[in-house]
Amino acid sequence: MRIFLVMGSLLSFLSVAFGAFGAHVLKERLGEHYLSIYQTGVQYQMFHSLGLMIIGILAAGAVHESSGLLQWAGWLMLAGIILFSGSLYALSISRINTLGAITPFGGIAFLAAWFLVVLAVIRG
Repeated sequence: MRIFLVMGSLLSFLSVAFGAFGAHVLKERLGEHYLSIYQTGVQYQMFHSLGLMIIGILAAGAVHESSGLLQWAGWLMLAGIILFSGSLYALSISRINTLGAITPFGGIAFLAAWFLVVLAVIRG
């Protein structure tokens, strides 16, 4: 699906921008601990943005049986980026540690998305 290629590309762009922002603006303000949390959000956003693009490419050539799995995988991957990386950005900037309780839900979304990609590839 083209939407996953567009979203993956946009989120990759934002990952680079957020990484630069963290390295140049937040570095002195956050401290080492919170900067590390922020950088983890950037890394996972980039990896899974590329995953979204992979899903978009696979979906373009998918047979009907696997296209539904790939569509679910893409939406879960997007949700994972928002929940996982978004919660880490919010936690590191606000220093409200309870926001870290959201992060595992993003991780579960990532795992489910990758599992659906595996199933789609096996079935396709």
